[in-house]
Amino acid sequence: MPDTDDTYIYDEALGEWRPAGAAAAETPARAPVRDAAGNILADGDAVTLIKDLKVKGANQTLKQGTVIRSIRLTDDPEEIDCRHDSIKGLVLRTEFVRKR
Repeated sequence: MPDTDDTYIYDEALGEWRPAGAAAAETPARAPVRDAAGNILADGDAVTLIKDLKVKGANQTLKQGTVIRSIRLTDDPEEIDCRHDSIKGLVLRTEFVRKR
């Protein structure tokens, strides 16, 4: 019996249209995101800065020990997206944070 799913997704790597079910089945697993101590981070975790960081464009320094809550993982396993009280759209490198 032919596949009844009419949804197709363009696969840029292969340069062809593929059924959505086939593309979803082959989605590679994302590498775990780890902090400076090697702990695995997840969306919504709280982290602490392990050194003072100068924030470009904000003329501000985030001090060591500052707690950042509700992080979000990005496609890059070495970066996390987060918000601070005074800085919106902050992206931090995982090498400068430790999980709380």
